[in-house]
Amino acid sequence: MKEYKQFYIDGAWVDPVEPRTLEIENPATEENFAVISIGSKADVDKAVAAARKAFPAFSQTSVEYRAELLEKIAAGIQARMPEMAEAISNEMGAPMWLANAAQVPAGMGHFATTAAILRDYQFEELKGTTLLRKEPIGVCGFITPWNWPLNQIACKVAPAIAAGCTMVLKPSEIAPLDAMILTEIMHEAGVPKGVFNLVNGDGPGVGSALSSHPDVDMMSFTGSTRAGVLVAQAAAPTVKRVAQELGGKSPNIILPSADLEKAVGGGVIQMMTNTGQSCNAPSRMFVQKDQQDKAIAIAKAAAESVKVMMPGEASPGAIGPISNGNQYQKVQNLIETGIKEGATLVAGGPGRPEGFNKGYFARPTVFANVTNDMTIAREEIFGPVLVMIPYEDVDDAVEMANDTVYGLAGYVQGAEDEARKVANRIRAGQIQVNGARPDFTAPFGGYGQSGNGREWGEHGFEEFLEVKAVMGYKAA
Repeated sequence: MKEYKQFYIDGAWVDPVEPRTLEIENPATEENFAVISIGSKADVDKAVAAARKAFPAFSQTSVEYRAELLEKIAAGIQARMPEMAEAISNEMGAPMWLANAAQVPAGMGHFATTAAILRDYQFEELKGTTLLRKEPIGVCGFITPWNWPLNQIACKVAPAIAAGCTMVLKPSEIAPLDAMILTEIMHEAGVPKGVFNLVNGDGPGVGSALSSHPDVDMMSFTGSTRAGVLVAQAAAPTVKRVAQELGGKSPNIILPSADLEKAVGGGVIQMMTNTGQSCNAPSRMFVQKDQQDKAIAIAKAAAESVKVMMPGEASPGAIGPISNGNQYQKVQNLIETGIKEGATLVAGGPGRPEGFNKGYFARPTVFANVTNDMTIAREEIFGPVLVMIPYEDVDDAVEMANDTVYGLAGYVQGAEDEARKVANRIRAGQIQVNGARPDFTAPFGGYGQSGNGREWGEHGFEEFLEVKAVMGYKAA
């Protein structure tokens, strides 16, 4: 049993004010393998005070100093990639191939990309006689999820450091170990004391105290829409900035001009990656009704080709378990709901895959003949479950794609010119056309109940800046 019972506050590892522990479960074995301490308001107060004390000096450091700091952190992650990948695999169930190929490199990539953006960024602009100056917002509170744990921490920590902010992080209590390793890396990289602080804990004990703290200038939260609302409510009385990256139910429109085999098969595989636990997963597939039968056959074959394996043994493309027991039960309940509401079960279904009698393993599942008003088409399932919805024409597809409270991402497959036009009509923050790869310089964030604000790239960096107008800076 690994023990991580201290928090990182003001540049040192310290004991919690009130001793209380939580055991961390490996979702593949349902066995506890580590223990952390759970913090309280008193720990948050200490961490915020350290961040507040460190802000004046750190906010005045040079661009070059902060860029070099980010690059040292990226290099530190690279050096400890095997250890980081193993921690992520054990805590949230990612197959080792995915942890090494995407989970860790994504986090590392955000630090490196942000350093490059910082070096080229213009913090001051003269307009007539007025100087527009961009300055760090102050002390930031971060609450991060378990599905892409290092990536989501990096999306917040990297731009905050680049801007000259100080911060307190509460990582997911389900997947906290990668954050502990990152903290060690940041300490070794020479991050000044008080700039970065970490307090483990749950939402009611630490998240709420951080969100409502009067000395926190900004909250950045990634997680469920329900929890995001609670963060915003707690932050409202102190009128702090709140940036949220929340849930999604992203449409994937397969146009009649698309290569059906490639578009449908690729869409299924992309949906299943990370066991479907990605907020931007293409979970609603729209196919023209005349192509439905062929598309269903392709989707069935693709889903049945996805292997479910133990994370340490998984071959490339295989998926691991759902990351925790509560989420597993939610996925099972929604699969049962889809069957009860009359959707056609094409592949998978309820229960564990053959050969598994423990662990939170779900079957790669595809539903066809789904209507856009069914529960499985409305709610974010966050598991390896795809719904296929037939459409009459492109206008019908776009209308249904936009008929959701969410708006995080969208996908379009088809002839380039037509796909571009459809992409422009989808109400979502990030659209992928014909299988485009992720771009860390592009903004990531959503419309509607998928949140507000943006992460990644220059737009994500600017979330951590305030704009000051100095009038009369230059004589007329």
